[in-house]
Amino acid sequence: MVNIADRRGNLQLVTIYEISKILGSSLDLSKTLREVLNILVIHLGIRRGLLSLMHESGELHLVSAVGLSKEEFRRGRYRVGEGITGKVFQTGMPSVVSDISEEPTFLARTSDALEPAGDGKIAFIGVPIKAARETLGVLCIDRVVDPSQSTFDDDVRFLSMVANLIGQTVRLYRSVTAERSQLLEEQKHLKKELKGKYSLDNVIGISKAMQEVFAEVHQSAPSRSTMLLRGESGTGKEVIARAIHYLSPRKDGPFIKLNCAALSETLLESELFGHEKGAFTGAQSERKGRFELAHGGTLFLDEIGEISPAFQTKLLRVLQEREFERVGGSRSIKVDVRLITATNRDLEKAVVKGDFRADLYYRINVVSIFIPPLRERREDIPYLVEHFLEKFRLENNRELSISPRALNIMINCFWPGNVRELENCVERTATMMRGEVIDEVHFSCQQNKCLTQFLHEPIQSMPINVSGPIEVAVARGRSTIPIKEIPSADSAPQAPSSERERLIWALEQSGWVQAKAARVLNISPRQMGYALQKYNIEVKKF
Repeated sequence: MVNIADRRGNLQLVTIYEISKILGSSLDLSKTLREVLNILVIHLGIRRGLLSLMHESGELHLVSAVGLSKEEFRRGRYRVGEGITGKVFQTGMPSVVSDISEEPTFLARTSDALEPAGDGKIAFIGVPIKAARETLGVLCIDRVVDPSQSTFDDDVRFLSMVANLIGQTVRLYRSVTAERSQLLEEQKHLKKELKGKYSLDNVIGISKAMQEVFAEVHQSAPSRSTMLLRGESGTGKEVIARAIHYLSPRKDGPFIKLNCAALSETLLESELFGHEKGAFTGAQSERKGRFELAHGGTLFLDEIGEISPAFQTKLLRVLQEREFERVGGSRSIKVDVRLITATNRDLEKAVVKGDFRADLYYRINVVSIFIPPLRERREDIPYLVEHFLEKFRLENNRELSISPRALNIMINCFWPGNVRELENCVERTATMMRGEVIDEVHFSCQQNKCLTQFLHEPIQSMPINVSGPIEVAVARGRSTIPIKEIPSADSAPQAPSSERERLIWALEQSGWVQAKAARVLNISPRQMGYALQKYNIEVKKF
């Protein structure tokens, strides 16, 4: 049979396990300490639990308690050396009062505990909360004395273990809080330094590549020149177009946008130029087109490279003469519109192949700005992640942070869908996870469920080595996201440009071991095997 001592020992082991899980689940100190005391009440049958920490005022302040009223909690303050709690903190040694009704130094400040508990005596036990030989506070409990219990050594030993776990958590919390305060000061300092440098409202970009984009936008925005924004899908061309509009003298005018790839040639003509009543079936009244609506402002045409050759001719005439006729009409309409276009296509190749008119190309390519893909400005990823997390917090009323390991995965991802894909990934992960901290296991790619891997080429970009002497942090709420300095594109090791060359390069770097090469390229072994077959690469054997 299991004796009482063994049963008590098993209960204490389970209690320690539950407490360690609670302390490691969140950096919300008040919440976790309250849950720890609740565990002690449930498992050990204590009457009251009190946890005091040293305040910056030099007094011990009660920060968490169970079994106390609000008024009793409010009174929970002690000077060092005052009462049993103050003496435990001062000496750094546990203290036991076997019967508090007979102890003159027991202040009973936070409870009416001097009243007898039925026929039993009430014992009070206090142990110091320490971390790295520094006393941070005091953990106290009171409980009805078991008549069969001769000493309180077992209680003291157990509570000391709990106090040590709490001490480590308090120390970590204070370290994170100090880092956050330091970060906020650094951010204030950086904002002062960045005055006069380039930035755009609603556009995040501290990288060199995006700073060059911002400089070009500030330079070109005040002019009337037609502009062409180039870059992969999802890089934020529309956001840049809006920034150009609001930095221009036309900022008080309308900003009208249209995606040319979303409409057929007939609908596109009607959308851009408008139509007269009766121009076609269903045209029951006249309707202004986007050119008219944008008069005095800016018209943004996205995916300009997708329009048909026939419509290219019509658009060219409008750009040359600055006038047009509505569909079904004969009256010329003049407009004052600044045109900004965007494309993710290689227009030069399209011109050579005859798919895009050369004269239209020269008309829209007066000022050209290239927006780099996300993989070429990885320094911006931590700040973009924090921006999207903040957006999720506000929309869903949830407190979320991200671990350094999880952030490192996002920094090293290829992101073929660029900023749009990053935003979707953050929102999807935050929605589907439980808890308050996003970790690496929460990402679809870590569970081999990322659909993007199947939509794009299997070879990923070279992973960024997160190393360097400077630590950057993105802080929010009660948590911090520490990462190492990200090397610039000039200092980072460069892999060959073509997919086949990158495969062979990675294999050579890894001694032709497929698993190692897959890790170098930041892809799975299965993707590696698929890529070797696709490019007909024979693995050397030694």
